[in-house]
Amino acid sequence: MKNQKKLKCGMTTGTCAAAAAAAAVRDLLSGGGRENSAVSATAPKDGREASAVSATVPKGGRKNSAVSVTVPKGVTLEVPVSFVEAGEDFCEYMVTKDSGDDPDVTDGCRVHARLERVAGESAAGKTAFRSDRYPKLFLEGGFGIGRVTREGLEQAVGQAAINAVPRKMIFQAVGQACEVMEYTGCIKITISIPEGRELAARTFNPDLGIEGGISVLGTSGIVEPMSERAVVDTIEAQIRQRAAEGRRFLLVTPGNYGQAYASEYLHLNLEQSIKCSNYIGETIDLAVAYGMEQFLLTGNIGKLVKLAAGIMNTHSKTADGRGEIFAVHTVLCGGTREMAAALLQCVNTDEMLTRLEEWNLREAVMESICEKIRQHMERRIGGKMEFGAVVFSEKFGFLGMTAGAQDLIHQGRME
Repeated sequence: MKNQKKLKCGMTTGTCAAAAAAAAVRDLLSGGGRENSAVSATAPKDGREASAVSATVPKGGRKNSAVSVTVPKGVTLEVPVSFVEAGEDFCEYMVTKDSGDDPDVTDGCRVHARLERVAGESAAGKTAFRSDRYPKLFLEGGFGIGRVTREGLEQAVGQAAINAVPRKMIFQAVGQACEVMEYTGCIKITISIPEGRELAARTFNPDLGIEGGISVLGTSGIVEPMSERAVVDTIEAQIRQRAAEGRRFLLVTPGNYGQAYASEYLHLNLEQSIKCSNYIGETIDLAVAYGMEQFLLTGNIGKLVKLAAGIMNTHSKTADGRGEIFAVHTVLCGGTREMAAALLQCVNTDEMLTRLEEWNLREAVMESICEKIRQHMERRIGGKMEFGAVVFSEKFGFLGMTAGAQDLIHQGRME
């Protein structure tokens, strides 16, 4: 909500790709939509649970229609799809991405899914993604989808920049349609974004070693509006509500990953938590203003490491500095100039942590970083409340915590 206006959510590129693929597979296997019947498939919910993707192609020919997609977040969307072209052994549909009220560079881009029958695995190409569950399906990136050129990302060098959750959504949308329609042949799925190369120049993909286009992204399937004032207003409303309920302990996470970690590994009740997105500094200020007495921050190293440099807005457009922070603390912990230079060449924090593990410096460096995080948080809080931070990564799990965090974890379990 902003100025009494409800902001509109949007779709991720992964949701668009899955919806286009759902429409194309029904058309391809039914010979042009001769019957008006539904096809259901499942898409992963944050990689742990399943949700439905269904497509209905209108009776009597190929027409622009819509597919019903229940995204990993659990929300069902009616996604408009447009027929592009088809032949005897292929069919292509597209979805125009709607980012809602989020200032997303991909808003309005066209996400295409082309499905074609192929003779076997060799026809799919060496860089195509495979699915253990659906071994006869192969997923590739076409024009406008970036290619990975450096180690350290979840895709191998040479593969298309299609992230894990969108891949699962696409495979399951197509795979379960094949099961329903009793199709046992091989299908190659190619995702393309005609505007992708142009849009990539406005993203961080070139810095990550992703060339030739943008990435197909999404963990929840939904793009939530990120208007800065609106987000901060929402954070304030949540803190104000907890203060009115008499609560004085606040569990803060940047997003879904932090909440999942807090729940599954720290065993904390998420009912007392709020998401701060990138606005950690503003959240601290609001917590102090509303009289919170305990403040526990839990998040991924990719965001929280920036706090060690006093960066309290962790959005990449505001500042980065992750490599520089790791490099400095590595030298402080006995590392060499060459090690620092190597860290500055890493693609992401997991790659940095891997290098530190190889050098037997990970624990020492994380202890040093956590202490600097503590110092900057202490300066911002100004003695107005107890605080602590817990840092983790998806690859390594727990990485470290600031002094005082353990006591707050215990306190949070009793709330």
